[in-house]
Amino acid sequence: MQDLRSVLQKHDFHFKKQFGQNFISDGNLLRSIVEASGITSETTVVEIGCGAGTLTRVLAETAKKVYAFDIDRDLQPILAETLSGLENVEVIFRDFNKLDLKEFEKEIEPYTVVANLPYYITTPLVTKLLEESDKVQGLSIMVQEEVAERFCAKENTAEYGSITAAIALKGNAKIVKRVSRNLFYPRPNVDSAVVKIEFERGRIEVKDEKAYRLAVKCAFLNRRKTLENNLVNFFKLTREQAKLVLQEAGIEEKARGETLSPQRLAKLSDVLLDHNFIKET
Repeated sequence: MQDLRSVLQKHDFHFKKQFGQNFISDGNLLRSIVEASGITSETTVVEIGCGAGTLTRVLAETAKKVYAFDIDRDLQPILAETLSGLENVEVIFRDFNKLDLKEFEKEIEPYTVVANLPYYITTPLVTKLLEESDKVQGLSIMVQEEVAERFCAKENTAEYGSITAAIALKGNAKIVKRVSRNLFYPRPNVDSAVVKIEFERGRIEVKDEKAYRLAVKCAFLNRRKTLENNLVNFFKLTREQAKLVLQEAGIEEKARGETLSPQRLAKLSDVLLDHNFIKET
């Protein structure tokens, strides 16, 4: 692999803080990310935030096809050099978060996302894939360590939140590697971790996914308040209606949202749906 810094200097590339650009050049780390992702020669990969193409190249050496997205067109001459000779890579200069995912997925096979994600897009991007994608099979993503802990948290912990519950509906998340900030260029202010999310649709039985998402949003509306109060405030229920919902869902009257497992949140959403407090989609 070519020396990353010399390639960037050659093309007079300037890092843009607004894009959260922190590139990886360590070959061992790149190979370990690809290995942990479990991709094979039959896998189609979507990479989001391909940067200078260091991970892209290692992905392409294993995967069937790589669609590499980046928002910064100034990387074009750099990628032309770092990805030269690869026939199975398509670089797309678009903001993935603004992409019409349904249209994009009409043209491609089921895929795995493998990426060193810019920190600022992590949660919106994962949410987009969870809610809009029909073809994503899993994610192996490098994220800020604190965010990785949140993705994999258990109920009744400070890290557990709405994004944890949203991921749990579709897949199982685990941290597969922790990465020092010293392995990035330029060096960020925080350490990172690689999270692997294996999608398993239907792993938690729920009557309606939108109802589940609304129930989750309600549960974490105000962490200091009881779920009963959140139900009253979020769904405009009477106090009596809120108590009835909790009782039918088998939830203690004074419980807070952060104490509920994803399975119990699913039950809550089903009860809300049964009483027509949420409209089915």
